[in-house]
Amino acid sequence: MAKSNAPITEHLAYLLAQANREINRQLELRLSKERVPVEQWRILKVLSDGDGHSMGELADAVLLNHPTLTKMIDRMVSDTLVYRVQDPNDRRKVLMFISDRGKVLCKKLNSLAVDQEEHILESYGDKSTSELKRLLESLIDSSN
Repeated sequence: MAKSNAPITEHLAYLLAQANREINRQLELRLSKERVPVEQWRILKVLSDGDGHSMGELADAVLLNHPTLTKMIDRMVSDTLVYRVQDPNDRRKVLMFISDRGKVLCKKLNSLAVDQEEHILESYGDKSTSELKRLLESLIDSSN
């Protein structure tokens, strides 16, 4: 466990990793009812906007490296959750879209994720969770 007197970058990196691990663990428990990894839900959530997304855009949005994303997308295509379409503006690019089956699954998963959000809000309150979001967004913005 990181010590609170450690340098802020070390301590913050540890705390963020631990928080991410715990939130994902709790979310995975909820999503396991549908046997869907958290990463697949995040992909479906991004694609649910109806816009086609390139693999690069998708990798950035769901925080996965390209090889991992490609393997996951291949599985999701096999499961008919998503599909590929050649970009009409750039034949070298492929755009990813969510299928009707993927939309139905995404809707179910979103309701499970809302349960997780409600749990966090009940545990910490609106004010604390809003402040935490604001601070983390500020930290990210200031490093860009």
